[in-house]
Amino acid sequence: MVKIAATADIHVRETDSGKRRDFFERVSENADVLLICGDLTDTGRPEEAEILASELEACSIPVVGVLGNHDFESGLQDQVIDVLNSDRVHILDGESVILHGIGFAGVKGFGGGFGQYMLPMWGEQMNKDYIQVSVNEAMRLDRALVRLESKTTGLKKIVLLHYSPIVDTVQGEPPEIFPFLGSSHLSEPLEHRQVTAAFHGHAHLGTLEGSTSGGVRVFNVSEALLLQEGYEHPYYLFETEP
Repeated sequence: MVKIAATADIHVRETDSGKRRDFFERVSENADVLLICGDLTDTGRPEEAEILASELEACSIPVVGVLGNHDFESGLQDQVIDVLNSDRVHILDGESVILHGIGFAGVKGFGGGFGQYMLPMWGEQMNKDYIQVSVNEAMRLDRALVRLESKTTGLKKIVLLHYSPIVDTVQGEPPEIFPFLGSSHLSEPLEHRQVTAAFHGHAHLGTLEGSTSGGVRVFNVSEALLLQEGYEHPYYLFETEP
């Protein structure tokens, strides 16, 4: 069994030096891979990413991450990725990586709402542009999953997102902000490509687990939510055969 630890929304600041080394050491003792599902930094500054990169030196297992909305705040997201990427740290933005015989694909995702209440691509151009971002993110995820399938037949696939692909795991947040927490467009590649499980963050007050209409398991691993659920060490441990 491959043990996958997952967390999100760690919001590293420039003043956080030394605060997370124990966490990363503990995760390394209990898992084979660590997933960080967005909001790696607090304001998307390269200086914050440098603190996180230093803290991750305490992590002896591979790390896979995606960016979140906070990582875009300063408009320096490409620099954040450059600072964090290394031989052991893989920040995915429409890419994929195979670790321990399992394929990991990731995008940030975007909002738009869920099911019958999903915003349509209709009306003002700014509304169409907003929904087009969600559609584009779903298409980028689908392409990343296709690339994994082309590399190895029967490869198990795990997806990382920041925004949720389903409404179940944002339940607990105010309904008024659901359209800003995720989009059903993101669930389509999960089902079409027979993904084993998907992990996301962003909804700090949401629900730990849900599933797509086709039965793909989805986990909200926001650090704040895991702490609220009673996890002393805020990561969710998921096990699967390669």
